Amino acid sequence: MAKENILKQKSFDFAVRIVNLYKYLKKNYNEYVISQQIVGSGTSVGALIREAEHAESTKDFLHKLNIGLKEANESKYWLDLLYATEFINKKMYESLNKDCEELLKMLISSVKTTKTKLRK
Repeated sequence: MAKENILKQKSFDFAVRIVNLYKYLKKNYNEYVISQQIVGSGTSVGALIREAEHAESTKDFLHKLNIGLKEANESKYWLDLLYATEFINKKMYESLNKDCEELLKMLISSVKTTKTKLRK
């Protein structure tokens, strides 16, 4: 039986929440600029993790995870901006930010582990 990939599942769940946030911003605020930015970065995290699953090499795997890490960090920026500009309330922000922070920590850990394996 294959081991469950928690990072893969959490990044997918985050992407679903980001798509729903995008729909919320469009419907309630007619907002298209920031919402397109966050839907791009927020959904690409999981896409990059999926790409990494079939990487051509360990270096390619690391490269894809690093890009995913950058996209997660960018998503955090857009969440911070949406909250600071009152497009999302504190409850929404804290919930989405918690998920984003968790992804960031998991990606940082995965990148560090992979770099250590590459050095051996």
